[in-house]
Amino acid sequence: MSGSPTITRPRPVGIPTRGTTNANRLRRADRWLVHSPRVLAALASAADPLVVDLGYGRLPVTTLELAARLRVVRPDITVVGLEIDPQRIVPDVDGVQFRVGGFELAGLRPMLVRAFNVLRQYPVESVAEAWAVMQDRLAPGGLIVDGTCDELGRRACWVLLDRDGPVSLTLACDPRHIDRPSDLAERLPKVLIHHNVPGQPIHSLLSAADRAWAASAGQSVFGPRHRWRAMLAELRAAGIPLATTRRNERDAILTVPWAAVAPDATPG
Repeated sequence: MSGSPTITRPRPVGIPTRGTTNANRLRRADRWLVHSPRVLAALASAADPLVVDLGYGRLPVTTLELAARLRVVRPDITVVGLEIDPQRIVPDVDGVQFRVGGFELAGLRPMLVRAFNVLRQYPVESVAEAWAVMQDRLAPGGLIVDGTCDELGRRACWVLLDRDGPVSLTLACDPRHIDRPSDLAERLPKVLIHHNVPGQPIHSLLSAADRAWAASAGQSVFGPRHRWRAMLAELRAAGIPLATTRRNERDAILTVPWAAVAPDATPG
């Protein structure tokens, strides 16, 4: 028999999530992306700069915002929004495509994947497998951002991964809306949130940040962002290996290598 060849699409991997979406919710992560040397180098080196926004929710607003921000640094970028729920797929908008897909990334080979507020809704045992599926689909040199934020995007945390594993952890917030840095613990990525207990590296980092925040209280007269920068200086003086990147002054950012917060599997 003759006829058109059958196109086999990979079956979506994952389960539908709540899909809560608010405009500008992911702005802190997006602004970090366009200032991160590692991300910028990956996008600049790509012959086909493909970006996947995984699990954009009931509305595609944050996917369109991601495309607009990334096009500032790479105008020819292609952004594809993926949702596992077919009822959430919308027509393409402003060159941004929308398809059914899950952790298998719809068979695409992206240079960058943004997966925000997705794995938070899964059991912690699912994280390693979901990461592995996405890592296997990355283009050479590709990166994944797995993160969580609150409904208004005032508190956010994310892990940067490459094909070999986690690279770094970033904490970001509007410092006007926290009492102390450890308030961000409720938004830690799934891989870390259950490890925020005494004796674990992430708990030690947040505790050190709280102490440095308290020690920097005198800088509050100059504003909360100035106090955050003073806190970072205290942490560096204490030997915390903070990454130094160009940043938009609107955001309070703290980035450490993954080795500084990787869960300690040693039995207590």
